[in-house]
Amino acid sequence: MKRKKNKIFKIIGLAFVIIYLINCAGFYFTQEKHFFTPNKLSKDHKFESNRNFEELNFKTKDDITLNNLLFKVDHPKGLVFYLHGSGGSLASLEKESEIYTELGYNVFMIDYRGFGKSEGNITSEDQLYADNQMLYDELKKTYAEEDIILVGYSLGAAMAAKLASTNNPKLLIMKAPFFNLNEAISERVQLLSKFFPLEMLNKYSFNNNEFIQKCKMPVLIFHGTNDKTNHHSASLRLQKLFKPKDKLILLEGEGHDNISNNTQFQKNLKILLED
Repeated sequence: MKRKKNKIFKIIGLAFVIIYLINCAGFYFTQEKHFFTPNKLSKDHKFESNRNFEELNFKTKDDITLNNLLFKVDHPKGLVFYLHGSGGSLASLEKESEIYTELGYNVFMIDYRGFGKSEGNITSEDQLYADNQMLYDELKKTYAEEDIILVGYSLGAAMAAKLASTNNPKLLIMKAPFFNLNEAISERVQLLSKFFPLEMLNKYSFNNNEFIQKCKMPVLIFHGTNDKTNHHSASLRLQKLFKPKDKLILLEGEGHDNISNNTQFQKNLKILLED
């Protein structure tokens, strides 16, 4: 009888181990579906705007076409290179671009692989960085690097920070960033982080805490104090890594999704970009 019980316990234990490993493998091989939520557009989708813009396509090294929009003004002060968050597409970003064109800047916005009209699928963090660097290099053929401002929102803030850390733009602006992705996941899904080795399973790290320390240009962070997606405590921690000229501006009562419409954000951005 005792042997039979031991055998049952061993079978149950083995079943738990198998289920655990299956879940680990499931997370590892499907994590892109959790991190990226693109809005896909048909190839014949026509972007509409009452402002001057141009649709630009660039090929990656592995022959994937990335779709981009360039909003243009007369006599631009420079270029804002904008990296959006983990969801959506360029179709919903015209209003965002208007903030910067009204301040006298051209605005270049990209759709990552699998987003909007861009081809392919995201398979690694390095792939994203390589795509962004390729686009940045293309823009440097037209714009002096000291006239380029990198702006990133949420997940895009990490990609903007990485790009800034390996180049020399005029300024880096981060909106609602996390400290790094592993910690962001742990905070959002605390139970998951207790049972799964996220640092081993997660292919994506997006280490803002490392990137900003390599940035030679000024870094400016905007973060809402009521952000339920990326808590503003992440930016308070990033602030401890700042250079003397870097700055954190907390937007009282603001959440995650509406920073661009925040009057405090617009006021500070205007002062910064009209300087």
